[in-house]
Amino acid sequence: MTKREVAFEHVAGAAERLAGVAHRTPVITSRTLDARVGARVYLKCESFQRSGAFKFRGAYNAISRLGPDQLRRGVVTFSSGNHAQAVALAAGMLGTTSVVVMPQDAPESKVRATRGYGAEIVTFDRYTDDRFAIVDELTANHGLTPVPPFDHPHVIAGQGTVAIEMLDELGSLDALVVPLGGGGQLAGCATVMAARSPATRLIGVETAAGDKTRRSLQAGRRVRIPVPRTIADGVTGEMPGKLTFAINRELVERVVVVDDEEIVAAMAFLFERMKLVTEPSGALGVAALLAGRVEVLGQRVGVVVSGGNVDATRVLRAGRPCGRLSSGHALCGQRRVHRGPVGGDLRGRAG
Repeated sequence: MTKREVAFEHVAGAAERLAGVAHRTPVITSRTLDARVGARVYLKCESFQRSGAFKFRGAYNAISRLGPDQLRRGVVTFSSGNHAQAVALAAGMLGTTSVVVMPQDAPESKVRATRGYGAEIVTFDRYTDDRFAIVDELTANHGLTPVPPFDHPHVIAGQGTVAIEMLDELGSLDALVVPLGGGGQLAGCATVMAARSPATRLIGVETAAGDKTRRSLQAGRRVRIPVPRTIADGVTGEMPGKLTFAINRELVERVVVVDDEEIVAAMAFLFERMKLVTEPSGALGVAALLAGRVEVLGQRVGVVVSGGNVDATRVLRAGRPCGRLSSGHALCGQRRVHRGPVGGDLRGRAG
């Protein structure tokens, strides 16, 4: 995989498919944020996207490219929540069915939303089970088509439409700061910037506990880390994607990290000062700016606020004083659900 296999024309094609389907999300500014970081900051609020996160762009683009027989048989994916919801919603809109493999400790609000969009849910233990093997088994047994959360050219192209919209509205930027999980959104945005605004610096932001891409860039190869324990449930994978890493290694200037307390502080700032509800992974870029991880003094800086799928109890507790965050923190308290059987007639069971 090279950047030429996900080129600007592929992202532009995705933008055409998403026109009138995906929301053209707002760009919001704050004088208070600008003063805090010494830059002109533009927040691209994907928290207002369909299904509540940028993931809808990639999921819809990928599923819309499937043939009639694939659509008849249905799709399958794995996700902690945002891609799960996106696939479920896009599948329903395009007349097909979806099966989603979700961690047992996925946030309850994301589980409810995914099921509400019509998906069949199969759960797994993120620390002991192999989600790839589960997806492979479902694919083999039921003829489903996998729609990966990030490591797929059509998914990457769909995510890159965020950057097209930003450039269309804002013109050139000195830097673009993007939350980083598997790397699909960063790779898509980097592809667009390389073609339309090559002087723009691309900065990815990971959690300190889950810095798989930063370590991989330092090593010059993909590195696997233990499943990270972090409040940012949307970015807890163990290894960057093969396709996404190839693009990001070539086009991204650097990757920085923020810890859980810095993420909570960013969520509280966005909620209190800008009236934006964000989930932990969605606030990574703002957390990096507020913590001084990125040099932006005097610059025009775009930041992707990648999602807002957090329930009211968690976001209202985000700003409360606390000690060192752990799995017992209010933002980490998550329900456990029973794993559904792999195999059997998935079409006949309720989610």
